[in-house]
Amino acid sequence: MTENKINDSDIIAKFSVPETRNFAFNQLVRTYQQKVYWHIRKMVIDHDDADDLTQETFIKVWKALDNFKGDSQLFTWIYRIATNECLNHLAKKKRRFFIPIHNISEELSNKIDDSHLVSGEVIQLKLQKALLTLPDKQRLVFNMKYYDEMKYEEISEITGTSIGALKASYHLAVKKVEEHLKKSEY
Repeated sequence: MTENKINDSDIIAKFSVPETRNFAFNQLVRTYQQKVYWHIRKMVIDHDDADDLTQETFIKVWKALDNFKGDSQLFTWIYRIATNECLNHLAKKKRRFFIPIHNISEELSNKIDDSHLVSGEVIQLKLQKALLTLPDKQRLVFNMKYYDEMKYEEISEITGTSIGALKASYHLAVKKVEEHLKKSEY
């Protein structure tokens, strides 16, 4: 039995009809849940946090989908919600524990060692740890560009940041990661 693939405009149309609302939302979740989860997971590292934030993202999508204007792609809009959930979560975590930024990075770095997120390859572990030294928004841009292979235009829509600023942020992130990796070689 083959599963019928439903496109974004069909999802939105079916969501607006009470009888097909649940079906449409289930299709939306099936289509985007894995991408959203991994987007979040790369930022928060911890599986349980990523799972919770993914669920929160889709709750917000459910509540706001009627107001989706279609100014961007549905995927972009969902990613924006997920991105905001990540950044808010990390900011709350820092405030809640009054932890300086480097200690949060250290905590997440320790989770990388225990995580199945990254392969055991030494260079991959070093890269993940280097990424944790970046400010959250810079890490977010790096992840979207490097891992998700998104275009600057898409990242701009999601983050609300100009393409020029994104290019500068990505360039800085790459330089910082390179410097960190060079230091860790010694």
